[in-house]
Amino acid sequence: MERGEKSIVQKLDLDGYIAEFKQFLARDKAVAMPGDINQHHRYIKALSSVQFPPPKPVPNLERELNLIKKQGILGLEEIFAFVTMVSYFNRLKALSLPEPLGSWIGEIEIPDDIAEVVGYFTEEGEINPERDPELHSIERAIKRNRAEIKETLYKLTHAAKLRDYLVDTQVHFHSGEETLLVRGGFNNAIKATVVGRSSGGFFYIIPQSVTHLKEKEAALLSSRSELIWRYCKEISALFFKWERFLSFVNKAYDRFDHYQARVSFARAKEYEFILPGREKRITLHDFAHPAIENPVPVTLDMHKPILLVTGVNAGGKTMLLKSLLSAVYMSKYLLPFKCDASRTKVGHYKSIEAVIDDPQSVKNDISTFAGRMQEFAKLFEKQDAIVGVDEIELGTDSDEAASLFRVMLEALKKRGIHFIVTTHHKRLASLMASDDEVELVAALYDEERRVPTYTFLQGSIGKSYAFETAQRYGVPPAIVSEAKKVYGEDKENLNELIEKSTSLEREMRKKIAQVESELKSLERQKQRLTEEEEKLKEQHRKAIATLENRYNAATKKAREALKAKESNEGRRLLNEAHKRKSVEVKEATVTPKEPLKEGDKVKYRSHKGELLSIRGNNATIIVDGLKMRVPLKELKRRQETPKAKQPVRPKKATHHVEKDGATVSVKLLGMYADEAIDTVDKFLSDALVNGLNEVQIIHGTGSGVLAKLVTEYLKKHPKIQKFYRMPGNLGITVVEL
Repeated sequence: MERGEKSIVQKLDLDGYIAEFKQFLARDKAVAMPGDINQHHRYIKALSSVQFPPPKPVPNLERELNLIKKQGILGLEEIFAFVTMVSYFNRLKALSLPEPLGSWIGEIEIPDDIAEVVGYFTEEGEINPERDPELHSIERAIKRNRAEIKETLYKLTHAAKLRDYLVDTQVHFHSGEETLLVRGGFNNAIKATVVGRSSGGFFYIIPQSVTHLKEKEAALLSSRSELIWRYCKEISALFFKWERFLSFVNKAYDRFDHYQARVSFARAKEYEFILPGREKRITLHDFAHPAIENPVPVTLDMHKPILLVTGVNAGGKTMLLKSLLSAVYMSKYLLPFKCDASRTKVGHYKSIEAVIDDPQSVKNDISTFAGRMQEFAKLFEKQDAIVGVDEIELGTDSDEAASLFRVMLEALKKRGIHFIVTTHHKRLASLMASDDEVELVAALYDEERRVPTYTFLQGSIGKSYAFETAQRYGVPPAIVSEAKKVYGEDKENLNELIEKSTSLEREMRKKIAQVESELKSLERQKQRLTEEEEKLKEQHRKAIATLENRYNAATKKAREALKAKESNEGRRLLNEAHKRKSVEVKEATVTPKEPLKEGDKVKYRSHKGELLSIRGNNATIIVDGLKMRVPLKELKRRQETPKAKQPVRPKKATHHVEKDGATVSVKLLGMYADEAIDTVDKFLSDALVNGLNEVQIIHGTGSGVLAKLVTEYLKKHPKIQKFYRMPGNLGITVVEL
C-alpha cells in the first residue's frame, strides 16, 4: 500500500477492512488495480456468477524473474511457484466461464515445454519419482533405509541386555535424529554415541548399528539432492527461453487474484460492488461503514459541490463524513461494501483528501489553525478531488474563520473540488446556506430520550445541543444550568432564528424551482401538442389530396371505358360515387373517425358483415355465416338501412375498371377465403365493365371449401344470369353474365 493510500485508509478507519480483504489474496499486493476500471468490473461481475477453485498462495516472483533473465538457477520451491500459477490457469481453462472471462482465460496458451515441466511435479511440490528411474530408485532406497532404522531401534528397545538402562521404550527425536533415552552405565550393554542430555540427567544416544544406517541415508539424500539440482538447472535454462511468457503469467495471476479476492470477500461478507460513474454525485442508500458494528444505515444524496453537516455533538457527523469518503474510496478501487446497490451511486474522483486530525503536536511546533491552513494551501494545487473537513473552524475565532473558509471553499469549488464539511458554528452555516450549490444536512437529536439518533435530515441546520451533551456525559446539572444563564437566552433565540430563516429560505427556493420546472414542462408539452396538431393537419390534408387524385383517376378510366360501351348502370354508379365522395370528404374534414367496437356493422371491401372481436391490429368478422380474420384498418362502419331501400352494389365499380382489358378466367388455387372472394368480386366487375358474356372461375377440387364459397357468392350476385360446374370434375365453374 502506498504512503498516501495508507494515510487515507487510516483516516477513514478502513485499515481493519483492508486487512480483512487482503486475507483473500493469494499474495500480498496493493489494493489498486492498474487498467480500465470498467473492464475490471465486467470481469468481476462475470466471475461473481460462477464457482471457482481458490488460488494457492504464491510469493512475489519479481526477484526470481530477474534471476531468470540473468540465466541464474532457481531453487525447487521457486520453480514450483511458477508451476503453481500455470497449473491454476490449466484448471480455469477446464471450467465453463462466462464472457468476457472465458475468452481471456482461453487466450492464455501454455507452451508445450512449460506444460511438460508442470508434469514433473507432484501436488506437494516435489519432483515426481515416477518420471525418472534413477530418482525412483533413490527414493525407494531411502524408504528401505528408514524402515531399517525404525526396525533396528524397535528391536533395541525390546532387547533384554538394554532393558535395565532404558528410561522408556519410545524413540525420541533430538536435534532431528532418532534416539533412545537411557540411564548412565548404558555403555556396558551397547555401543552408542551420545548426542544430548535430558533435564533429568538421562542420555540421548544413537546406537552404532543405527549410525551406519544414518550414514547410508545421508549418502542417498546427497545423491537425491544432486539429481534435483540437475533438474533445477535444466528447468531454469528452459525458463530463460520462456521468460516473457512467465512474466505474462505472473501478471495475469496477479490480475485474477485481484478479481477472485474481491468476489470471495463480497460473498463472505454479503457485500455489493458499485462501479463509479462519471457524474460527480454520491447517493448512498442503506450504506454501512465496515468499521462500525451494528451501524445505523446511512441514506443520503450529495448532489451539490459542498455538503455542510451541522447538528448535535457525538451525533455521527464525523462518521457521516468518513462514510461518504469511504464509499468513494471503495468504489474507486472496486472494493465491495454493504449498501442497497440498486439505489446507490458514487461518482469518480481523481483523489480523496481528509482533513480530519489535529495537526498540532510538540514535534512539529505548529498550531492547530496553522496546520489547517497548510493542508488547505495544498488543495489549491489539486483538481477533481473530494475533500472531507471535520470541524472546519477548529483552532481559531469562529466568526473570522467562517468568512475565510467561505471564500476558500468558493475558490476551490471552481477548481472542481467537492467538499464534505462538518461544523458546530452557525456563522459559516448561515453564510453558505443561501448558496444554491451548498447542501445542508443536520444530525438529529431525540429530545425525549436526550440522545442523538445517528440519522440525518437534508435541507436544514442542526443545533449542537452542547448543554444536553455535557449533561449526558456526566457534567453536574447545576453547572449546565449556570452555563445556560451565562450563554443567554438571546443567543439561543438567535440560533433558532438562523435555523428557521435558513430552512424557510431553502424551502422557498425549492418551491420556486419546482414551480419553474413545472411551468417549463407545461410549456414544452404545449409546444409538443401544437407541433403534433400541425403534423396531423398536414397528414390529413395529404391523405385527402391522395384519395381525391385516386378517385379522379378511377372515374376518368371509367368514363373512357363507358365511351366504348354505353351503360346506364355504369353511369348510375358513377353518379352515386360522386355523391358519396362529396359526403365522405365533408365528413372527413368535420367529424373525427370513431373507433370500431365489437358488434358494429362493418363493411370489408365489397362485403357486409358484423365485427365479432378485435385483437391488436386484426379483427374477426362474420360475412354470410363465414368468419374471416382481416386487418382492422380495412374495415369501415356501415349504417343500417331499411331492407326496402337496400342499395344495389357499393361504389367499388370505379375501382374494378382500372384495367383497360379483362381476362376470361381467374385462378383461386391456394388463396384464403377472404382473399378468394375479393378476387372473384374484382374479376366479375372487370368482366361486366368490359362486356364479357361468359367467364371461368378455377377453384380446383381439393376439399371443396373454395368451390362452396364461390357458389354461395355467385347465388347472391345481382348480375349473374347462370353458372354451372364444368363437366369432368375439373374444379372450374362457368359463369354467364
